Amino acid sequence: MQAITIEQLDEQLKQEAITCVYLYTPMCGTCQLAKRMLDVVEQLFPHLPFYQADINYMPERAIEWKIESVPCLLVFHHGTIRQKLYAFHSVLHLYETIQMARNHR
Repeated sequence: MQAITIEQLDEQLKQEAITCVYLYTPMCGTCQLAKRMLDVVEQLFPHLPFYQADINYMPERAIEWKIESVPCLLVFHHGTIRQKLYAFHSVLHLYETIQMARNHR
């Protein structure tokens, strides 16, 4: 999963139909566990772009996107949030969530 800045993300959202963005904070233990789960899921979707961003560096987006906590996975469809996930129950749950967002274009 590649780190991304706000500017890069804005450009990416214009170019891709589906984009997954993982929001975290560096000192969050739950975030570290969620990242490992997402690393597995990312391998199952080789054609989807996955990015990560430290929410501390995009406070205006946290407000705009109404981010309640981290870890948070956002699945965008043409720049619009399709899914916002806070509970990373399992790899299977993450896979199914992304698959559902992908199929409901």
